[in-house]
Amino acid sequence: MENHETNQPADDGEIRAEKLVYGGDALARLDGRVILTPFLLPGEIARVETSPYRSGLLTGKVAKRLSDHPERVEARCPYFGRCGGCQYQHARYPYQLDQKREILREVIRRIGHFEAPDDIEIISGYEWEYRNRSQFHFIGGELGYLEARSHRLCPVYSCPISSPRVNEVLAALQEMRQDRRFPRFVQSLEVFTNETDVQLNVRTERPVAKRFFEWAAERIPGLVKSSLDYPVGRYVYRVGHKSFFQVNRFLIEDLVRLVIPDAGGDFALDLYAGVGLFTLPLTERFGSVLAVESGAGAVRDLLFNADRAGVPVQAAQSDVARFLAAYDRRPDFVVADPPREGLGKQVVSELLRLKPPRLTIVSCDPSTLARDLAPLLQGGYSLRKLTLVDLFPQTFHIESVAQLAL
Repeated sequence: MENHETNQPADDGEIRAEKLVYGGDALARLDGRVILTPFLLPGEIARVETSPYRSGLLTGKVAKRLSDHPERVEARCPYFGRCGGCQYQHARYPYQLDQKREILREVIRRIGHFEAPDDIEIISGYEWEYRNRSQFHFIGGELGYLEARSHRLCPVYSCPISSPRVNEVLAALQEMRQDRRFPRFVQSLEVFTNETDVQLNVRTERPVAKRFFEWAAERIPGLVKSSLDYPVGRYVYRVGHKSFFQVNRFLIEDLVRLVIPDAGGDFALDLYAGVGLFTLPLTERFGSVLAVESGAGAVRDLLFNADRAGVPVQAAQSDVARFLAAYDRRPDFVVADPPREGLGKQVVSELLRLKPPRLTIVSCDPSTLARDLAPLLQGGYSLRKLTLVDLFPQTFHIESVAQLAL
């Protein structure tokens, strides 16, 4: 968090952490003011340095921890506490899951003004080596992640939540960046892998010479020139350089099984469809499936994937809100997997107009999920099931699937 009022810490104070909140911090109170402090667990007592944050809040930095929660463990990663990637490595994984469920419940109550179901199911997998995609920043000749709440670089040479293949590529890139052939104007390099093939996405202000990728192919076995094929269940998905794909390699199939309904129908609508992760299996349950996706590259991938699988799919390249505003056919089922911004007022309004009898929302932000669910529930939908799918162990991120019906 940036200190918007002063760069000087206030006097130390002693706090007892009350609870974890969305974002990874522990909430406590100091002299009647709310203080948000990272790397504490509920019930722990610590002396902290405090700095003003915003809206009367304080941010804290632990100077000395005076007590330990029984679920506290030693972080596996040597960069934990400095690197901004993980927030919960100091807690046992089952405890992380319990806390995320309570955070999801609290956010829904605070923002949505309704109560989440009593039985929020949790789907989880192996909590390490799960990321099939990682982005490494290149600043000042060094390669790594950004530090927590900062634009400063934390150089990293391994990442325990990234897959073994990602770590192999990182090791190669760390050697390459010391070579004069490595372009100094690169801003970041994103590694995406199916654990065999590797896609390297380079972000830069000007084009990178072809010879860099030829050199990279010599150093990185399995490097593909363009798209990468990613198998999930009975389907194989072509994923282009700019296309989104789920990041947790252990839970993609579980997520698909959760989202695809057992009962089918005549017509299903897949909103924010990406490369067709849900679109293709929906054809097994519904007579026709229409996918809506704004990215041109993702739509091309989706149509290629459907054609290769031999399944009938229609696709519309469009902003979802704009598409729905001009659409009148009532689907039997809608799945929506929006970005972090959520559905938004217009999409929610159009869904209430179309009134699909079944609606499933895949959310990566509980705040926007709560905001979107509230008017849907007021409009006649009931929340039949809410599932937390922990796609991002060791971090504060919460993926959830809300299944609604009229």
